[in-house]
Amino acid sequence: MTIYCDESGGLNAGAMTFAAVMLTPEAAAQIHARFRAVTGLRGELKGSRISLTERAYLLELFDRAGGRAWVAVAKRARLQPPANGQPTSDLALYAALLDLAIGSWLPETGGVCSDVVIDDGRYDPVILENVREAIQTGLGGWGRASLADSRRSEGVQIADVVANSLYNVEVASPRARRIGIIIEPMLASRAIRVAELAQLP
Repeated sequence: MTIYCDESGGLNAGAMTFAAVMLTPEAAAQIHARFRAVTGLRGELKGSRISLTERAYLLELFDRAGGRAWVAVAKRARLQPPANGQPTSDLALYAALLDLAIGSWLPETGGVCSDVVIDDGRYDPVILENVREAIQTGLGGWGRASLADSRRSEGVQIADVVANSLYNVEVASPRARRIGIIIEPMLASRAIRVAELAQLP
């Protein structure tokens, strides 16, 4: 299995969400191909660009394929300030959410090694390489952490849709009610689980 990671939002937007989606590469490719064939999508699959109906279909394909996700969430109104009194940086929050999402998976792996694939688009490559190395250290021999261009990773694109779905719900966007209805069965079945970050370490 592979864990694909992507984020949505930021504290300046009210919340940041980070999805760690577990799928085999084959399942991710099949979901992506079927979604494109049915919807006629061209270009990159992104949660901010698809309709509610397309989102529902993508997440239904994800659920049917046995996909699962941990989504780490930080909401500005509920996040405690850092203990050192410094302002919360976007990068520090991103790294903490990534750590929480991946860490939520570790007790459930049963010792099976999994790769972790992280979208490389949010920060400078040098900064992201430091984040990747920190995750690799945490993984130890459990798996391999790598960075990927989301345009070339079906799994990261699926993770983007999951992260964006929870982001919309957290900030109560105009689409939040409908998206909440779409993801409610997956929250109830625990195919998607949420871990809230209360304070930066």
